[in-house]
Amino acid sequence: MEYGQPKLLRGVCKEWPVVQAAQSGAQNVAAYLQRFDSGAQAQAFIGAPDIQGRYHYGDNAEGFNFRRETLSLPDALATILRLAQAPGEGTAYLGSIPTRDYLPGFEQENSLPFLSANVEPRVWVGNASTASCHYDTFDNVACVAAGKRRFTLYPPEAIADLYIGPIDHTMAGQPISMAMGSTIGDPRYPRFEAIRDEAIIVELEPGDALYLPKLWWHQVEATEPFNLLVNYWWDGFPQGPDTPFTAMMLAMTVLAERPAAERQAWRAFFDHYVFRPNGHPLSHMPDERHGILGPLGNGNRKRIRAMVMQWLRGS
Repeated sequence: MEYGQPKLLRGVCKEWPVVQAAQSGAQNVAAYLQRFDSGAQAQAFIGAPDIQGRYHYGDNAEGFNFRRETLSLPDALATILRLAQAPGEGTAYLGSIPTRDYLPGFEQENSLPFLSANVEPRVWVGNASTASCHYDTFDNVACVAAGKRRFTLYPPEAIADLYIGPIDHTMAGQPISMAMGSTIGDPRYPRFEAIRDEAIIVELEPGDALYLPKLWWHQVEATEPFNLLVNYWWDGFPQGPDTPFTAMMLAMTVLAERPAAERQAWRAFFDHYVFRPNGHPLSHMPDERHGILGPLGNGNRKRIRAMVMQWLRGS
């Protein structure tokens, strides 16, 4: 796979037992999952009929258009199965359920050999629904086990044209696009109209998977009355306890409201030292003179972090 670009993996998990179970219907999938039930309760999203499975904000972005309910796995599956047989009565889904905690043993029977054994799967099961356009800070392989999925993708650089909602008021941790799902020509989102038709749309059948790089925007539609997705998140390039998102948030507190000319100047410094479009900032000097700009793995990560922590403490 080319890192940084989405990739359809057709049929990569078609031999999984859970995919085979799905060929006999939703009841059989539910029975298969309950073999591994740990007894832990999970939070389900319950949507009224009028939202038509599109889980989103409420009116004026206040609150949300669904309710949360804590259920056991058997109760959640029973609700999902009932609603699958009752079109028009609403929808439900369980999202991001770690198999280690809720379905121990599932991952041994349904695995992807090209991923590290340390990458743990999560399960998403529910009715026909739409997960609003968002990004993840991890690389992702999403495997369709039952039903069908449609992914609508935009690259990270589309962020300004997607009209992203609040960072600190989210449905499940990540901010979402307010423009995705709007009617054509909506005057609130003029920049989105320029990219609306540039989306990459990927249709997945049972047994198919999609590799989705971190920070790619994606809307996910489960299009059948009963759907099951298994996904794997991991960071392909972990570098210590701090995250790029943390660095961005801290940068906002010190840069976002400075004068435009100063922000532009700092952008040049960030490009030079962090994003490095012209290569290493000290490439004109011998390696032994690079100091803390030398390889992070040579102890420089700890040195830089110690300096930053000392500055943050004001000492």
